[in-house]
Amino acid sequence: MRSLNERTILERLRQGGPASRPRLAEETGLSPPTVGAVLIVLERAGLVRAVGPSRQQRGRSALIFEHLPGDGHVVGVDVGHGWLRCAVADLSGTVVARRDVRNAARSAPNLVRMVSTLARGVARSAGVGWPEVAWTVVGSPGVFDPRDGTLLLSSRLRRWGRPGLLDSLRSELGDRTSVANDANLAALGELRSGWGASFDNFVYLMVGTGLGMGIIVNGKLQVGLRGAAGEVAYLPFGDEATARPPVSGTRWGSFEERVSARGVVQAAVELGMSSRLSARQVFDAARRGVAPARAAVEHEAERLALVIAAVTAVLDPEAVVMGGGIGGDLELLREPLEARLQQLTPFSPRIVRSELGDEGVLRGAIASALELAREDQESGRPHVPALDGTSGSSGTGELRQDSTTSSRPSTASAPAAAPRTPATLPRAAITSSGPGPRLSR
Repeated sequence: MRSLNERTILERLRQGGPASRPRLAEETGLSPPTVGAVLIVLERAGLVRAVGPSRQQRGRSALIFEHLPGDGHVVGVDVGHGWLRCAVADLSGTVVARRDVRNAARSAPNLVRMVSTLARGVARSAGVGWPEVAWTVVGSPGVFDPRDGTLLLSSRLRRWGRPGLLDSLRSELGDRTSVANDANLAALGELRSGWGASFDNFVYLMVGTGLGMGIIVNGKLQVGLRGAAGEVAYLPFGDEATARPPVSGTRWGSFEERVSARGVVQAAVELGMSSRLSARQVFDAARRGVAPARAAVEHEAERLALVIAAVTAVLDPEAVVMGGGIGGDLELLREPLEARLQQLTPFSPRIVRSELGDEGVLRGAIASALELAREDQESGRPHVPALDGTSGSSGTGELRQDSTTSSRPSTASAPAAAPRTPATLPRAAITSSGPGPRLSR
């Protein structure tokens, strides 16, 4: 691993752009001799390069250094209930291709093949051969368990939580493939490319076909001991929680049943609307002023206020970023939601709509893949393409877990390691080709 000083200089050049030795010393607090020594090491390692002297009007010109992102690309995939989204980015974080397709899979093996076909097709459309892909991160509902490669609490996707999921994905996409929780990735995406510019402490509340939350504290993604931090779907709901059967990894959570899309439809039906309506149609009817639909939306807002009040009591966030097919519709939710929050808590956070919309999980997946690729580059584990065209393993035999609950590749003989404590991920520069269609997950 690079020394702390080396990582400090790399991060400054990566995030802040080219700079001279004096400027690096001033901005990092390192002494000029230390900066000079670090730059020599990084230049020899091929991580930075001198690009010429600065144009100073007075005194001696100083040599300017810039970060070298390296060759290769990363892939991010967002596996949603209704849609699969994929993007390919170079190692500077610039998205070079992306595509959305309907999720028509009827089984886990079929979904693995769809993810593989989509990812390889998007890479091919950008002129990127699969051996050039350094890392692939797949975002999905659920909590990834590195011990047996199982995705827990993934009831929204049919049989997606079967054992060996990661092995199946890696057999299709290569060893450098990771799985991460979608709400965590959406929070990471906001941290890098959205509300992270305004808030260091916020939660991302994803409300759509399910319910999930990603937590950012002091600019760091928090995932907890098992990667299950933010699983607010399993908050107890009212007195009925004590009468429910035991929780299992295949059942919907108590609160998720009430505030997800099916909860909206159920509330609308109880108010006299048709059971054939979707949650989106209920919201559209509310926009047109249909009284039962407006009442159902207000009911949804009041229940979401209960979730946010509970989260506020524990985390005291600056803001709650609302996303997902339902959560992102703040036009109708905001007034009753904020009114109910004022009644429930004296410490109401700011309620904001996601700046990334449907791009959030994808942006987070790209950011996570970039971090994994950069860790390999900086630690001297270069990307080694496999002969069969898949992304090859570096052969470290190590199973590690980053702060998006994804796992690193391991050999068959390597024991599973416990999750690492959350680490600060650099604010990766991600340039999108433009927002995608606003579609419910």
